[in-house]
Formats: sequence, structure tokens, C-alpha cells
Amino acid sequence: MLAEALAAWPMWASLLIVLVTIVLYVMDRFSMEIISVGVLAGLLLVFSMPGAVAADGSPIRSASILAGFGNPALITIMALLVVGQGLFQTGAVEGPTRALTQSYKQAPLATLLAAFLFVFVISAFINNTPVVIMFLPVMSAIAASMSASPSRLMMPLSFVSIFAGMTTLIGTSTNLLAAEVYARIEGVSLGFFEQSPIGLVLAGVGAIYVAVASRIPFLLPDRSDMESDILTGSGKQFVAQIEVSHDHFLVGKRPVAGMFTELPNFTVRLIQRGERAILPPFDDVTLRPGDLVIIAATRQALMDVLSSQPDMLEQIWRSGAGGSSDEGPSPRSLILTEAVVAPGSRMAGRTVEMLGFRRLTRAVVMGIQRRSHMIRTKLDEIRLEAGDTLLLCGPVEALRDLRSSRDVILLEWSQTEIPLTGNIVAARLIGLGMVIAAATGLLSILNASVLAAVAMILTGCLNTRQASRALDLRIFLVIGAALAMGAALEQTGAANLIATAIVNLAQPFGPLAVLSAIFLTVAILTNLLSNAATAVLFSPIALSAAEQAGADALPFILAVIYGANCCFATPIAYQTNLLVMGPGHYRFSDFLRFGGPLVLLLWITFTLVAPWRFDLGMH
Repeated sequence: MLAEALAAWPMWASLLIVLVTIVLYVMDRFSMEIISVGVLAGLLLVFSMPGAVAADGSPIRSASILAGFGNPALITIMALLVVGQGLFQTGAVEGPTRALTQSYKQAPLATLLAAFLFVFVISAFINNTPVVIMFLPVMSAIAASMSASPSRLMMPLSFVSIFAGMTTLIGTSTNLLAAEVYARIEGVSLGFFEQSPIGLVLAGVGAIYVAVASRIPFLLPDRSDMESDILTGSGKQFVAQIEVSHDHFLVGKRPVAGMFTELPNFTVRLIQRGERAILPPFDDVTLRPGDLVIIAATRQALMDVLSSQPDMLEQIWRSGAGGSSDEGPSPRSLILTEAVVAPGSRMAGRTVEMLGFRRLTRAVVMGIQRRSHMIRTKLDEIRLEAGDTLLLCGPVEALRDLRSSRDVILLEWSQTEIPLTGNIVAARLIGLGMVIAAATGLLSILNASVLAAVAMILTGCLNTRQASRALDLRIFLVIGAALAMGAALEQTGAANLIATAIVNLAQPFGPLAVLSAIFLTVAILTNLLSNAATAVLFSPIALSAAEQAGADALPFILAVIYGANCCFATPIAYQTNLLVMGPGHYRFSDFLRFGGPLVLLLWITFTLVAPWRFDLGMH
């Protein structure tokens, strides 16, 4: 016995590495990237030692540990991140997002429920990953309308899409893998809606939990950060000016009750018409070409207008040089960022025009924010003071050069990119084509996503720099490490040992106890291994347990399917969890805190409902 235990030391070493990794992820004292690289190093070290062999005696090669980095699921996620970035950069989702945001203001609860219901229904019949990708910006916009952090909606978005996977045979690829094992061993094919009755019950219980628990800060913390505060608007107002040209969208516009409806959330402080300054209220004013509109607005309000009027943004940038036409081709995108006038700066006491700021830096001062008093004058007449915050606009090269300036302190964390592309239609067609091709089975989700990512670059929706920025290193390393741990547990026999022990332990207590134990074990392991690997591993074990218990095999294979879809307790459990991790600013422990109780709740629900749905009597 001792000799066998010593011979199985690679299995125990693999289990120890997995347990230590989970503890480190939950402690959150080190970055997930560092932990993931450490896991890979530890596994490679263990399996390079003499005697480190698989359960069948074959050597465990480094290539099999690192094979996860070429896994189709990982490549799919990376490609989908590029596609999502393309949709964002072109503003392709601005229209639907704006419509939902407006709808939310009129009927908040109905809009939120309709959005989640749509995600659920669509995810029941197509791969839920592109559905989540499409709804990420929508949920971000709704969160902004709620004046809440995106973390309040991102994890629920992922979970609702996973609930849907429990309800139909094609809800996830995991279901199909388990069904294939069932057909091969039992000679029976699962029906399309065979899992729907209990699946809908589990989804309903899960939805109620998400609706209630998402309002409890301890379970779902507010993960807003500096970046999200900037993007949603912190209340800080900049003084800016809009020059009304001949083809400007403000030409001929009149105020209503002193407000210009075309400039929502803007305060118009002054209209400069030649030498005449027109002060509010603007009762009988009709805007003409040549007018300068001096406004005060938050950064978010400015971005909302500029995102919907890319021609206006480029016009502002070019007019900053006094109408110079020697700038060459237009940039593909412009960066908005903030900079603070440094103490002792040579800019203090001088106006932007006196400095020749545009000619020196290729960036335009779009707005100035000063805490001491309200400014009501033209932008180029404001004398700068130390501590003033400037809202700058320019191509990425110009702002890169400003890093070394001693006159301004560039706040690089405040950078936001606004595209000047006209490829909205192309981006929408590419995104829609990807979803249709994957949903109809014309292409696999891997092929469809990779082709769509390449098409985004070839059609100019993204440049290579923007595409590379979309590739999240944390997601890449975390998935690679998770797949490496899964491979180690499988090849050393650790996963099979756990599965067999659980079934043997529950068997004396009858079929329901075995069924419940299988569900719980699969639900726990699916959060550590890939759900596909867990389903393939447990399907034959569950069917064997049904045979030994003299019970019908159907509930046992469905227990594996439902359990494998309970991937809520870790971000590495399912790819949609990883997709929402960045936008929601989540930590590893957030998933354990919010998703862990959900796994237990669904296990209890299944245990209570299974006797009602199935005949678990002995045959």
C-alpha cells in the first residue's frame, strides 16, 4: 500500500499544486498573472523529475502541460476580444446601446428584465460567448444610467447566459459531449428538450438568486475604479468651445427654455458672435456659421456628443492649428486624455493661443477645468494657472511625446480612444455574420471568431495596435494555467480517483444519494477543470454507477450535464466568466463569494426536484 502511494506521488503533487493555486487566487495578494505563471513553472518542474509519469505509466511531457495555450477555447476567446474591440472602436454598438439606455430611463426594470431575458433565450440555442460579447457594452451603458459600477451587471450577465445552457441539448458543447457518451454506452440519443424541465427549474432558481444576491454588497461588491469613474463622469466640468461651421449640426438650432436639446447635459455659458458676446438666457438666438459656443460639460457628456459626431471631433482637432491643411492624412482615431499644468510651468499666465500649443504638440486643448471659479470666456483667452486640468485631444503619437514634458503632468490612466472611422456598417456585418455562422453550424465558433477578428483588421475597423491591446494577457495566462492543471489531474489519475471515491461513498445510501453526490462533485470539479473535461470524465462513471444501483441511466447523465454547467464559483470555470472579468473589474474571490452559494443552491434544488422528475426506484 505504501509502495503504491509513493508510486502515485505525481498525482498527490498535482492535487497539492491545484489546492495551493486556488488558495493564492482567493487570497488575492499576488496578481493572477504571476500566480498563473507560477503554476505552469511548478507543474513543469514536477513532471521533469524522474518517476513523474501518468496513471498508465506513460511519461507526462511538457508539451501536454503547455497544450492549453493552443486550446481552441483559448484562441476563440482571444479572437472574440478582438471582435468586441472592433465593434467598440467603430461605434457599431452605439445605436442599440443608446436605444436601450433611453428605454432604461423610461422603464428601468422592464428594460433590464428584457435585456436579460433576451440573453437567456438566445443563449439557449446558440453559443453564449458571442451573445455575452454583444451585451458587454449594453450592460456597461445601463450601469452608467443606473449610476452604478459595471460590476453590478457583468457577472449576472455571464451567469444568465450559463443558465440557458442547461435548458437545451445544444445549449453548450458540454451537453453534446455528455450526450455522445450516453449514446455510445447506452445506445440511446438524448432528446433536444430532454433536459428542459429540470433545467428551467434550475435556471429559475438561479435567476431569483442573482436578482436578490446582486443587491447585497458583500456577495457582489462594487468594483468601480479610477478608470470607470472617469468614463462614467465624476461631475468634474470642463470649459470647452464649439465652433459652428457651415455644415455643422448646430446651424439653425434654437434653444428651448434656454437649453439646446442637441447638446444634452451641456451648460451653454456664452455665445461669441464676432465681437459680440451673448449671455444667457438665449431667448431669441439662432445659431449661425462662425458662432463660438462656450459650454461647460463633464468629460462623459463631451464624449457622448463626439462619439456620435466623429466629423466634429476631427474638425476640432484640425481647427486647433488655425485651419492648417498640412497635417497630412487624418488619424484613424484620436485620444482624449487629461493633463495638469505643473507647478512652475512655463504655461502659467499664458493663453493656449499664445503658447502655440497645437503647433508644438499636435494636440488640441478641448477644455479647461479650474476649481476656483466659473470661467465664462473664449477658450483661447483663458490664462492658464498651475493646477488647471486640461482636456487634450490628439493622435497617440502626440500624447506619447507629452510624457516627457515638464510643463504638464499627463494623466495616462485617463486616456480614452475615440474612433474616426466610418466602418460602422462593416463592423456590424462582421459581428452579425460571425454570430449567424456559429449559430447555424455553418462554421465552428473557433473558425467564425478567428475569421471575424481578421476581417475587423482587414476592413480597417481596427489597426494592429488596437487589436493587440484587446488581447488580455491575464485571461490568456489564467486559461492556459487552468487547462494545464486540468491536464495534470486527468493524466495522473487524480480526477478519476476523486470521482470514483465520491460514487462509492454515496452508493450505500441509494440512487438519490449517488445522483446528488455526482451532481455536487461534477459542480465542484467543473470550476477547477474545464467543464468539457469534467463531463467527459464523469459521464461513464455516472452511467456505471446507475448500472450498479440498478437505476435508470437518464437521470445520471443529466446530473452530469447540470453539474458541469454550474461553472459559477471561479472565473476560470467558463469562458464567459473570463470575458466579464475585465469589464467588471472582478477579483477571483468575487466569483467564489457570489457564485459559490449559487452552486450549492442549485445542488439542493436538483436533489429536491430529481425524485419528482425521475423514477429512481430499483429495476
